[in-house]
Amino acid sequence: MPAKLQLLHLIDKNRLNTGSVVQMLAAAKDLALRGHLVWIGSRTGGDLELACADAGLPFLELPLRGPWDPVSALRLRKHLRRYETDILHVHKGRAHSVSLIAAIGMGVRPQLVVNRGVTFPLDIFNKWKYRHPRVASVVCVADAVREVVIRSGNLRPDSAHTIHGGTDPAIFDPAHANGAALRHELGIDPDHIVVGQVSVRDWKGWSDLVAAFALLAAQSLAVRLLLVGCEPKTERIKVEKAARETGLADRIVTLPYRTDMPEVLAACDVVVDASWAGTGITGTVREAMAMRRSVVATDCGGNQELVVDGEVGLVVPPGNPGAMAAALTRLIGDPELRKRFGAAGRQRVIDQFTTEKRINALEALYRRVLK
Repeated sequence: MPAKLQLLHLIDKNRLNTGSVVQMLAAAKDLALRGHLVWIGSRTGGDLELACADAGLPFLELPLRGPWDPVSALRLRKHLRRYETDILHVHKGRAHSVSLIAAIGMGVRPQLVVNRGVTFPLDIFNKWKYRHPRVASVVCVADAVREVVIRSGNLRPDSAHTIHGGTDPAIFDPAHANGAALRHELGIDPDHIVVGQVSVRDWKGWSDLVAAFALLAAQSLAVRLLLVGCEPKTERIKVEKAARETGLADRIVTLPYRTDMPEVLAACDVVVDASWAGTGITGTVREAMAMRRSVVATDCGGNQELVVDGEVGLVVPPGNPGAMAAALTRLIGDPELRKRFGAAGRQRVIDQFTTEKRINALEALYRRVLK
């Protein structure tokens, strides 16, 4: 087996506004630093392509117009043969489908590794892709994801492996990030308590969080709610409408996706994941813990694999604004508890959820499936 592997990470999403893209890019960078020859394949025109150029990662342009796009499959097949790719690591369903077509009849290389980051069950339309003999391994971001994949896809247990997402504590370091400038930009008083959540997809539970925040506001607490990633416009309109209907439009602040996440999290006192479905492990909660922020997460997906209730944060039932409000009230009223949870959370990330640990596990998996 060569010391340097030929790797291709493939995804149809081309913007750095989701955890899957951010985690993929981070892994590609670190694998390249270890001497492997790493390509990223995706659609052109997004900031992912620019980020690859900045990082010196070669970019394979594919249209990826659909799950069975023959143009993408043909172009991908040519690349796999030309560069004698060892591992084709695919992220998301469209890339998975195109890769299966491209690799037909190619022999033992490349080995296909499939990423799975959500706890939605596999359905009749996609479970066969995970059971395909071409798939060497399924990488799951949490044990909860692995359990769902094995059960709903009827997979062999040894075909799916948990590799938790990773955070670089040198990047998400409270000693080097300051949220004061963002607070000033948003007109948030330095004395206000800021509760933040990233992403407003329906299943991320933002409406439950707004309902919980309304209960906090009724107590006349000096709190603000910061909702980051209010995109596209249709989703932002929903959030703003909910803020008006609760009479909290002056206390709920919305932002699009940001690239300065250490500063965004530094501007928060408490970071929340209110998800009620689909969650693997919420990356922004892990990043908030690295930033020594106290966190509240719902008992959804793999969140409890990261957030140990009462030790590094609080875990509440999903879809329960009252329980969320009670947890937030407890943290808002106890600065020492926030400080203790923050310190313990950063240490937990350093001990178990770093980017280095993730790359070690990925590299070991690649070598194992190539034997």
